[in-house]
Amino acid sequence: MSGEGKVPENRMPSSDRLFLAVVVASVFVSVVAGTMVNVVVPIMGEDFGASEAQIGWVVTSHMLVFAVGVPLYGRISDLFSLRRLFSLGLVVFAIGSLVCALAPNLPVLVFGRVVQAVGDAAIPALAGVAVAKVLPPGRRGGALGMILSSVGLGASVGPILGGFVEQFLGWHFLFYGVLVMALLLIPGALKVLPDESEGIRRFDLIGGILLGFAAGLFLFGVTQGQGAGFASVSSWGSFLGSALSAALFTHRISSVPDPFVSPKLFRNRAYVAATVVGFFTMLANLAATVLVPLLVTQVNGLSPAQAGLVLTPGAVAVAVISPRAGRLSDRVGARMLVVAGLAVMGLSLFSVSTFGAGASPVLAAVGMFGVGTGFALANPATTNAAANALPVEEVGVGLGIYQGVFFLGGGTGPALIGALLAARREGEAGALNPLYALDAAPFSDAFLALTFALVLALVAASGLRSGPEGVGSDWET
Repeated sequence: MSGEGKVPENRMPSSDRLFLAVVVASVFVSVVAGTMVNVVVPIMGEDFGASEAQIGWVVTSHMLVFAVGVPLYGRISDLFSLRRLFSLGLVVFAIGSLVCALAPNLPVLVFGRVVQAVGDAAIPALAGVAVAKVLPPGRRGGALGMILSSVGLGASVGPILGGFVEQFLGWHFLFYGVLVMALLLIPGALKVLPDESEGIRRFDLIGGILLGFAAGLFLFGVTQGQGAGFASVSSWGSFLGSALSAALFTHRISSVPDPFVSPKLFRNRAYVAATVVGFFTMLANLAATVLVPLLVTQVNGLSPAQAGLVLTPGAVAVAVISPRAGRLSDRVGARMLVVAGLAVMGLSLFSVSTFGAGASPVLAAVGMFGVGTGFALANPATTNAAANALPVEEVGVGLGIYQGVFFLGGGTGPALIGALLAARREGEAGALNPLYALDAAPFSDAFLALTFALVLALVAASGLRSGPEGVGSDWET
């Protein structure tokens, strides 16, 4: 299971291929479960007679628990059996899916989404950790690329699948579908994941809770800002609570003998750079995946199914390019691929801001192909860089925090862009992009904002190492 057998460098043992198949399929199901409800939330609201704010908790509750759970699972994976944690996550995910499928009212549905997210968070958190522990450094990039291609595919396929299943069967069957897939994956996880553990050591529960509060309150503040406005007490109060939790977490890990995570982790320049790049890359990618369907349905008058077709080129690019980019990052290093990918994403979003917003949907589809291509180049390399920057004893918690920040970016992006879109519509001002000459200025501004997010990611990428590297970084103190 170590992946170190005598096989050619470009080939993988069958046991490792089976391991990857289970992990990649699990991540795909996990991401689909998170995104499939986005297009059917209004129908759920009609079924339960709920307001827009009330039904929004179907999405918000899942995102909050997910953001808190991912880094916690990453830390716990350093202490307990990866096989048991991953399988337990699938079991809890299946239970939550069953509760959602049978939900007779909105409170039960939200409760089911919370339970689902408790298990769901284990899957992406532990997938990268499993790859780092099972495969040697020279074969991690391709494996991480496959996992991240399943993330991109799940994010794109989820809304399309949601609309299709709701139209022909009803939204309850979405949850039955992911329930069946989770049950099929549990035996595979028990068979192929490693069972080694380091034994129970002291676990800094308070530090983990403070980190979870910092992430969860930040995301709650963003979602409240989208609905109630960022000047509302619920929004700025959440940001204040998040900042206080982060400050207490920093003090905690610097003052206790066995902290949740070593303070040295945040002095590791390459790791911090990869984490920042991951946040802004996922923010821009997922926000674009939400923004483009809004553009083509509201401005171009396409149906939800047709809007899904506009996203398809980007999803195909992610699926095809990600594994190859991951393997390439093992040979040439991360920074070159990350910079190239971010540049392609940024230029594609800027092109949509300049020429595509309000024009033919074909231009939006071309833009999403560019976004998917850039995401596929940058994201596996970024995750590979984060894994290779960590010493062996910090792989679990380090990748857990990385994945938590990564998905925090995914939750933050759509909410921030939604708030910007609403504000620009109310202001009825001209486009901020001086090159824009069409009549969908709010959308042009939103795509321009995503371009700026990628500029920030490019700045952060300067902290990545430029060549191939093995596990275990040089610690910067």
